[in-house]
Amino acid sequence: MNDILLKKDTDCWRGSFTAMASPCEVLIEVGAERLAWRIVKQVADEARRIEAKFSRYRDDNIVSRINAAEGKAVEVDDETARLIDFADQLYQMSDGLFDITSGVLRRVWRFDCSDNIPDPDAVHRVLKLVGWHGAEWQDNMLWLNKGMEVDLGGIGKEYAVDRCIQKVCEITDSSVLINFGGDLAVSHARNLGKCWSVGRLITGRDQAVALFQLHKGAIATSGDANRYLLKNGRRYSHVLNPQTGWPIDDAPHTVSVAANTCTEAGMFSTLAMLQGKQAEAFLKLQGVEYWID
Repeated sequence: MNDILLKKDTDCWRGSFTAMASPCEVLIEVGAERLAWRIVKQVADEARRIEAKFSRYRDDNIVSRINAAEGKAVEVDDETARLIDFADQLYQMSDGLFDITSGVLRRVWRFDCSDNIPDPDAVHRVLKLVGWHGAEWQDNMLWLNKGMEVDLGGIGKEYAVDRCIQKVCEITDSSVLINFGGDLAVSHARNLGKCWSVGRLITGRDQAVALFQLHKGAIATSGDANRYLLKNGRRYSHVLNPQTGWPIDDAPHTVSVAANTCTEAGMFSTLAMLQGKQAEAFLKLQGVEYWID
């Protein structure tokens, strides 16, 4: 079923659809409705292609083939290899705090805003299956210990935004903003020096919406606005430490970072969350523009 919607705003077309468990929005500064439809359909098709290929919830893609290998080596295609190379880079940069094998921790952690904290013994049992250092990765061949899995969800949405921007640039030189659940990028500058205004949800004592004004580049946001546990007044973030199996201590509620690409912005926002209370110090060292709550 085609759920793509397109409507005319005051000075742009606004396309919308759902993909990657997120609301997806495409703002298009063109006049012709036919071209606007072509752009939003191209974006939706590419987003859904990436989702189908890399979602951990499917049993017919490369991720499921890796996770079902039961200790055997799996050869991957070049696109998958680039994502795994990037994940390996993040693992090295974070001293092991970003780990694509840590997705198995979702077996015991369910961040549904309840107070259901898992049993420590259950966390410890699953933690034995976590550890990118135990994988072998070379020449598009990946070997995991039996029972281990990979989860590319931590980098997939930002990658999808950048891929869709590339597709848009093949169609038009006009300005297009792509926003996938708060991770967003702009293809070209708007006419007459205008900017795109986009809101983001911030979470602290109260929830509120902050506005970004974006002329170029990208912004990515990491946070626990909708995924957390709360027990005895303590908020447990969904950002887990793969070395302990427990949420990162004193992680910010929300981190947003601006960069040239959404992938780069997502890299810094994610790594900052993993730094816990040192998140802002980490971002200052990177020399990037950021917002932290």
